[in-house]
Amino acid sequence: MADQDQIFPMTAKTFFGLEEVLKKELIQIGATNVKAGNRAVTFEGDTEVLYKANLHLRTALKILLPIKQFRARNEQELYDRVKEINWAKYIDLEGTFAIDSTVWSETFTHSKFVALKVKDAIADHFTEIFKRRPNVDVSEPDIQVHIHISQRECILSLDSSGESLHRRGYRSEQRQAPLNEVLAAGIIMLTGWKGERPFLDPMCGSGTLLIEAAMIASNTAPGVKRKFAFMNWKQYDRKLWNQVLREAKRAVVEIEVPIVGSDIEREAIDISFANAERSGLDEDLRISKNSFFDRKPIGENGIIVCNPPYGERIGKDIEELYKQMGDKLKQDFSGYDAWIFSGNMQALKFVGLRPSKRIELYNGAIECRLAKYEMYRGKKD
Repeated sequence: MADQDQIFPMTAKTFFGLEEVLKKELIQIGATNVKAGNRAVTFEGDTEVLYKANLHLRTALKILLPIKQFRARNEQELYDRVKEINWAKYIDLEGTFAIDSTVWSETFTHSKFVALKVKDAIADHFTEIFKRRPNVDVSEPDIQVHIHISQRECILSLDSSGESLHRRGYRSEQRQAPLNEVLAAGIIMLTGWKGERPFLDPMCGSGTLLIEAAMIASNTAPGVKRKFAFMNWKQYDRKLWNQVLREAKRAVVEIEVPIVGSDIEREAIDISFANAERSGLDEDLRISKNSFFDRKPIGENGIIVCNPPYGERIGKDIEELYKQMGDKLKQDFSGYDAWIFSGNMQALKFVGLRPSKRIELYNGAIECRLAKYEMYRGKKD
């Protein structure tokens, strides 16, 4: 943890395929030396940038603050290197801590065991110096420590976010396989939509794409309703945080375009409404029970973004569904751009339109494509 004006290195974790979007977001909040990696973007900044990163970034999952980097050839070496850190600088004896780990290594093959070794090293460090140690609290620790091991390279970080940043605080209603909020925001940002043209999700499920779209269009910071782990740090600057939060709230703007969603299932619509209400953006959204195939355009030159079923739950009819979607787009949505996000590459071929863009992403472990279809007015030469 650093002094307020000091510049220090940080890492923002994200999903595969969103690294470049996150890089742009980081530059916008004033981060420097920003470099996109694999599922992560490294950057530099001061305490204000750290606070802004947690509050504003739509496509980040965690903001980590590295405190030590070292090589370890075996478990004993890992334990020794962790134990020699001055942990009292970060963790209060009266406080609680927890470890999480990401491990890609032939030497260290079990991430849970690595986390246990790190926990033992920290506990033993305190016991040796103070004759007692802070408690471990896995569910709500005061301080979350992260260990990342790639082969033998180890990076120990403080997790400034705590709960993953996709938890914006508006979604407690779940349906099976809802879209992660960070992924939903990333999909919208990959389309280039910023709130300047009508937005339609005709298969809106629990409404995540709609709510993320409304947050983008209104310039609402995604973290505005939640707490962060850095608030438990010894150097937490409440005054600076309040200033960052006030600026974010002042920056909110009116939404100028319709953001419309529908779904064929009544349950999905009820959940969408409840989620939209919790987000505080329900008045900016129009949500109705409606089949995609009964929908009409919402104004000129709009954008459709949707995440149709991939087929795990729908069986043989999936190819027919995608074919009908393509027919519907051609018939009724000229002048629109349609972006379909799907984990069924085979079914996407049945849309019957040539995509002008295909972006590789993952929904959990499922490899997906975000395909763009441009609906030209009249005939395309």
